[in-house]
Amino acid sequence: MRFDGPRILASSGVLLALATLLGAFGAHGLLGELSPDRLSVYLTADRYQFFQSLGLLGVGLAARAVNAALLRRAGALLLIGIVLFCGSLYALAFGAPHAVGFLTPLGGLLLIAGWVSFVIAMWRTRAR
Repeated sequence: MRFDGPRILASSGVLLALATLLGAFGAHGLLGELSPDRLSVYLTADRYQFFQSLGLLGVGLAARAVNAALLRRAGALLLIGIVLFCGSLYALAFGAPHAVGFLTPLGGLLLIAGWVSFVIAMWRTRAR
């Protein structure tokens, strides 16, 4: 199965729906349940999930317009990066072992690699 524009867009939609749900849960269900430090980590995860998922939406739109393998790779890197980065922060907020924290910078590196791939793909498209 190819991770193409429509699949990137669908993934973005799922992640945005989850970010909305998790944000509402954090605002209404977790106040007083988590320490302020853990709630801050949770809200950071949610904020990053929103912004990166909106970016993934843009990558999906670009991938529909320009059929470039590098754009599909950028989408995949962003998707995996969001899951690892935000997922590890959500887990840490709920008390997961600190060892889970090694996934956070790995996810961040994948997010950066995804955006660099996007820039290169767009630059190459412009040059044609």
